[in-house]
Amino acid sequence: MQLIDDIRIPKRKPYSHKGDYGRILLIGGNQNMGGSIMIAARACVYSGGGLTTVATHQANHTALHSRCPEAMVSDINDIKRLTKLIEQADCILIGPGLGLDFQGNNVLTLLFQHIKEHQSLIIDGDAITILSKLKHPFPKCNVILTPHQMEWERISGIEIQHQTPELNRAKADEFGAHVILKQHETELYLKSGDYKISVGDPAMASGGMGDALAGIIASFIGQFDTEEAIKHAVYIHSLIGDRLAQDMYVVPPSSIIDQLPYMMKTLED
Repeated sequence: MQLIDDIRIPKRKPYSHKGDYGRILLIGGNQNMGGSIMIAARACVYSGGGLTTVATHQANHTALHSRCPEAMVSDINDIKRLTKLIEQADCILIGPGLGLDFQGNNVLTLLFQHIKEHQSLIIDGDAITILSKLKHPFPKCNVILTPHQMEWERISGIEIQHQTPELNRAKADEFGAHVILKQHETELYLKSGDYKISVGDPAMASGGMGDALAGIIASFIGQFDTEEAIKHAVYIHSLIGDRLAQDMYVVPPSSIIDQLPYMMKTLED
């Protein structure tokens, strides 16, 4: 397993516009868990996503506009509008705060029906749990799974104590997906090979941290090659956490998000 210990972010082309940096659709946030999708949205915007749209419950719209005015918002229950947004996106993230009820099931099914082969799909959080229950086949597009170890157990059938690199690799190949297994020294099972990081700190162990990472991945996939995007996102997310933990006992996701543009600048090639 290769160690990711140094990355560089390419400079932006001088003659470019927001459309060059990805049309990103984030789907999630029921009426009780709007914070998750807001964290993902801020992470997406602050890491450079060109056009970020959030499909979420109406109860979250005002707060989202307040916390992240750069993101556009749509009602997750407006099926006609959601279908159009799915068709227009380059990269779609589903799962943060989605909920495990019938609405979450229906939205995931709708997405699978309309996503196209040329698009990228990040399946995170509640969407992984729903998928593990529905046993729905993966769509024929670029799929990225971002489970923590318990979510990986649910969808892969591999108990946490048996999640070895060999078994994880075999299951990732079976799924035909990139897998980011979130844990101490997060492991990446990409189509080109297996990787891990050594950065990160226990100060990052707080709610919403995975939502922030998912938003960064979505943003980077809109800007960079898929595998480079995943490596960059996972590394930068934990590197910021490491740096902040030198002075902070707890590093909340919002603090990491605030530092994203600055860290990306220091890593600019």
